[in-house]
This record gives sequence, structure tokens and C-alpha cells, in this order.
Amino acid sequence: MTTHEIELKALMLASLNGDAASHRALLDQLSSRLRAYYKGKLARMGRGAAEAEDLVQEAVLAIHFKRHTYDPAEPLTPWVHAIARYKLIDFLRRTLALRADVPIEEADMVMAHDDNVSAESTYDVRRLVERLPKKMRCSIEAVKLDGLSIAEAAERCGLSEPGVKVNIHRGLKTLAGMIARETRT
Repeated sequence: MTTHEIELKALMLASLNGDAASHRALLDQLSSRLRAYYKGKLARMGRGAAEAEDLVQEAVLAIHFKRHTYDPAEPLTPWVHAIARYKLIDFLRRTLALRADVPIEEADMVMAHDDNVSAESTYDVRRLVERLPKKMRCSIEAVKLDGLSIAEAAERCGLSEPGVKVNIHRGLKTLAGMIARETRT
């Protein structure tokens, strides 16, 4: 892990724990990095700095509103990069970028994607989770789907914190088995 990743992750974790100063510092640092990322991408497509600034604002807002979905066990920068990339793709679609105007290495970003995949995947996951035992289901829904901490999930589900962790581990293993069985049939 790089020093920058460690610093950003520490700010994110402090932010998730309610530290407003860390949250502001995180968003400031991410803004400057996102600005460079978007300016570089958009310049290759013949687009301007004003559009890059709009994208920075959209991405920072998305990071702010979706911060509860970040998994502290994972590195932060891939999560941020995924948000930034999706914001760029959405922007290019909105502005009706023609594939001919986009360098070939960027063309996959504006090609048609199935916008229903996310909704269908969420439906499938919820449908499978409903088949789990009650306490296991409660643990997974609270932590993995609703973004609660282990302590909050334990309180919601009436379990100990280790019990929530065990339920999540066993539940995810069970879900993986369900998915494997469904894809074979």
C-alpha cells in the first residue's frame, strides 16, 4: 500500500466515524486528484477544463453520498476510481459523445451497456438473501447491504459482534454456493 493510499484510507475511516475535518480533508485531496484525472481524460477527447470541473463536483458528491458503501477492509483508491470512471461514462453518454470523437482506447467507455444489470443484480442478491436463515440474513443485510457497522448490526439483529461476523462469513459462503448451483442449471 502506498503512503498516499494509507493517508486517504485513514481520512476515510475517520470520516466514516464522524470526523468532519477528516471528511473535508479527504474530499479536498480527492478533488485535486479527480481534477487531474478528468482533465487528462477529457483533453484527449478534445473537451475542456470546465467539463472536468463539473465531473469533479459530481464525483465528490457521489463519494460523499455513497461513503457508507465503502468496505474498510478494501483499499480506498479502487473504490474512488470506480466512482470516477462511472461519472465519466455517464457524462460522455449525456453529452452524446460520438464514438468517432473518442480515441479508440476510450471507446469502450461510451459503448452501450445494459443499464438494468445493476437493478437486476440487486434483485437477484435480495432474492437469494431471503432464502438464508433469519439471523444470517439480518447480519448480511445490515452490514453488506445497508452499510451498518458490525456493532450496529449486532444491535439490530440481537446478536453479539462475533456472532454477526460468523453469520456474515457463513452466509456469504452459502450465497456463493447458491449462485454456483443456479449458474450450473
